[in-house]
Amino acid sequence: MLLLLILSPLAAAILALLIPWHSGRSWLLPVSGGLHLALAGIAVADGQPSAGPWLGLDALSSLVLVVTSLLYFGCALYAVGYLDQRRDRGNRIIVPCLLVFLSVMTLAITARHLGLLWISVEATTIASAPLIYYNRNRLSIEATWKYLLICSVGIALAMLGMLFIAYAALVGGGVPVSLQFDTLLAGAATLSRPWLHSGFVFLLIGFGTKMGLAPLHTWKPDAYGEAPGMVGALLAGGLTSVAFLAILRAVQLMNAAGDGPMARQQLLWMGMLSLLVAAVFMVRQPDIKRLLAYSSVEHMGILAIGVGIGGLATFGAMLHLVNNALTKGCLFLAAGNIQRAYASKRLSEVHGAIATLPISGSLFLAGFLAIAGSPPFGLFNSEFTILRGIFGSGQAVVGLVMLLLLATVFFGMGATVLTATQGDPVKLDTVFKDNVLLVASPLLFLVLVLLLGVYLPPPLQTALRDAAALLEVQP
Repeated sequence: MLLLLILSPLAAAILALLIPWHSGRSWLLPVSGGLHLALAGIAVADGQPSAGPWLGLDALSSLVLVVTSLLYFGCALYAVGYLDQRRDRGNRIIVPCLLVFLSVMTLAITARHLGLLWISVEATTIASAPLIYYNRNRLSIEATWKYLLICSVGIALAMLGMLFIAYAALVGGGVPVSLQFDTLLAGAATLSRPWLHSGFVFLLIGFGTKMGLAPLHTWKPDAYGEAPGMVGALLAGGLTSVAFLAILRAVQLMNAAGDGPMARQQLLWMGMLSLLVAAVFMVRQPDIKRLLAYSSVEHMGILAIGVGIGGLATFGAMLHLVNNALTKGCLFLAAGNIQRAYASKRLSEVHGAIATLPISGSLFLAGFLAIAGSPPFGLFNSEFTILRGIFGSGQAVVGLVMLLLLATVFFGMGATVLTATQGDPVKLDTVFKDNVLLVASPLLFLVLVLLLGVYLPPPLQTALRDAAALLEVQP
């Protein structure tokens, strides 16, 4: 089942290269995405299967797998309508790259070997770079090179972290020198502490670059700003979740070695810094897609804070991972529609979006309310749970600072979103209009986030508790 999850998108990518029809290639995306989502559901329901020592699922990877697969399916359905309106650009490159991107993200999620995890995360960079360059202009190539350079440096630092962990096993002498994750967990207590700590720091910096934690986030505003909306959604909701999972693997290892408090402290500080940077750059932000990039930095910081606090806040972080991915899908797809209609993403040219594009403009406004943590959306529940965990653990100063920064983000982001969506309709040169394929997916994502705000299904509650429990295990 796990091999099918990884190989089926690759087979579809090869088929996309052979099919001569534009529409046929486009429809491969939702067909393959739907198959992947079905296989992911079967694999998770099968009780966390394993495909030997290299591949397997646990509660953490099962959660990330289902969320990523659901996000991809929605973006793939949107891509059919989007690519039909961009026939001048063609889809012979973007379709295979999107399918390979799904395959390597799945490989990273299911990897039970740190070396395989590293290779697959690096492969996501290679597969997604052509997606960022899709518009083929000066700004998109600049964003692509920045993405490649910064993320490649980050992943190189992550490789050093893995080498340090392997050397920690060699010096400790209690386990075979291996990067097999379960072997390392079983013998974590015998690992050399200085080398293990060094390895964790490099893994946090390396995968934190891919996740977009501040101050390692500098590729995000350019990449998210210049990529198509569906690509931005996959980067902000899918790839960042995969990178976060890689960091959580390092946290699991530190917990098993008895050094969880050190790992949590580092995550907490990086999370607070990410919130601060996002709050500063979202005030008076004139670009709606760069605004979403800084929103991604903010919510990666919230995830890091939740795990850094531990306890109830860790459960809140797992719920926040789900809510963030779905809400980012809604926002980026709606923002992509607005950008296509106005041929711009800057506030100097974008205003009155609700009057001009009633559905997309309304989805963008509602998505802002959701991502800002307004009730009754799911992010209110997850952020409130994290805050309960913070105050419950006696860290009132951290909680108060977080509330202050969240308020700053709300007003800063709100000013930009309200300016873009409110006002009189604008007479546009383009004939772009909302249609079913372009609004169905963001509407679905928003409805799911709304439902998660009023009702948390028992199976999801169990999945979230199991995922959080893996990060709370002490030796």
